Amino acid sequence: MKIRVPAMVSCRPEFSLWLGGGICGTLFLAALLGPLLLGGDPARQDLYHVLLPPSFAHPCGTDAFGRDIFVRLVYGLRLTLEEITVSLVVAAGIGIPLGLISGMAPRWVDNVIMTVSDVLFAFPGLILALLIVSFLGPGLFHALLAIAAFSVPVYIRLARTMIVRLRHVTWMEALAVLGVGKVRIMTRHVFPNVVASLLVQLTLSSGEVVLAAASLSFLGLGAQPPLPEWGTMMSDGRNTLGVAFWPCLFPGLAIAMTVIGLNYLGDGIRNRLDGQNRK
Repeated sequence: MKIRVPAMVSCRPEFSLWLGGGICGTLFLAALLGPLLLGGDPARQDLYHVLLPPSFAHPCGTDAFGRDIFVRLVYGLRLTLEEITVSLVVAAGIGIPLGLISGMAPRWVDNVIMTVSDVLFAFPGLILALLIVSFLGPGLFHALLAIAAFSVPVYIRLARTMIVRLRHVTWMEALAVLGVGKVRIMTRHVFPNVVASLLVQLTLSSGEVVLAAASLSFLGLGAQPPLPEWGTMMSDGRNTLGVAFWPCLFPGLAIAMTVIGLNYLGDGIRNRLDGQNRK
């Protein structure tokens, strides 16, 4: 007797991939083409049109300085892409090589690297970022370095776990018997086998970067006014929340939509890779 799988269940991985890819693709195109199509200065103030509600002229209304919120949201997309790129490049650029070294190096080197990783893991991510930014001083670049710092242990553990799993595979032992050096094994044979898992982690971590950067900016430790960063926009909008809700609402919706899109994209990529591995 054959069991028929409902269509909804079978297409769910594809649904996650297409939905996440559609949202992220739309946001990327908006960040790329939006400023060219809209023009204007996101920091330009118009005190004669303060706190206007959403309308055809201003789809998301204006803030307490008369700035168009929709224009600022679109320009803020570029800042969001910059936050994701810088944070993940720094975190992965440090964490992945350390994880590979930890998995292949002698035991004492592995113990040192994992001890440092455990110390970083002992702090909640946002608390560690707050400590680092408090030491370095407020600013977008410092906030991105702080976000990268609490992301590094994730990539160390992921890369090390993949290396430990591959270390006892037959072809790895054969390469060692043939006298192939550890550096060549890592760069030519091991790293290509862990790229897929690292890609999924990078995609899923992007949502965490957006939330952490917005949180630090909301607290005044990240991007500083008049940059159109979404967390900064929400921080400015809370001062007029009793009079106008849209300066807080639309940046919050932008953050939520971006994180949802990135999470769906990461889930879709992971499901696709899992399906290929099962085949």
